[in-house]
Amino acid sequence: MTFKVLAGAIMAAAFFLMATAAEARTLNLVGFGDSLMAGYELAPEEAFPARLEKLMKDKGYDVAITNAGVSGDTSADGLARIDWSVPDGTDGVILELGANDALRGLSPADTRKNIEAAIQRLQERKIPVLLVGILAPPNMGSDYVKAFNPIYKDLAAKYNLPLYPFFLDGVVLKADSQLKDGMHPNAEGTKIMAEKFFPTAEAFVKMIKM
Repeated sequence: MTFKVLAGAIMAAAFFLMATAAEARTLNLVGFGDSLMAGYELAPEEAFPARLEKLMKDKGYDVAITNAGVSGDTSADGLARIDWSVPDGTDGVILELGANDALRGLSPADTRKNIEAAIQRLQERKIPVLLVGILAPPNMGSDYVKAFNPIYKDLAAKYNLPLYPFFLDGVVLKADSQLKDGMHPNAEGTKIMAEKFFPTAEAFVKMIKM
């Protein structure tokens, strides 16, 4: 084997190893939101981010999901902390805000403005966003529901974001999947949520890797 051929083989092997290492790098995601993300009254391993991380690893994805949920956060609270709660080096954010806004009857216009600003902050940092929707409780009245519920679909379309329409899909109004308060998922509930969420998360991870 000539020196040129040997050198070429070494370079090719080096590029292959570099590409393999890049593909094998753990993707660092952040689950950012309120008590639904934080895992209110649950053990850390029972919270939604941990459930989703385990499920994705079981499916062969090298993903780490940091839980940046804070119980009680409104969209304004989330916006106020999003810069320091999402560290540099984050590969993607699962953004879930607005549940407490709806429960407290806060202005849908303000909720929209806050979530939009959070999206803009993350995009300015070149961090992909998977937007998670919330539905207003029917007892808030039809006018409030009509103003609140379209927020997520509208923002996802405006900023070309993947959207999971309703975070509590499969859990809401099901007593065996909720805590006694009738609002938060229990350990079984977060498992159901993660399973339903997985296809959207999988597509998001594949998009990040492209």
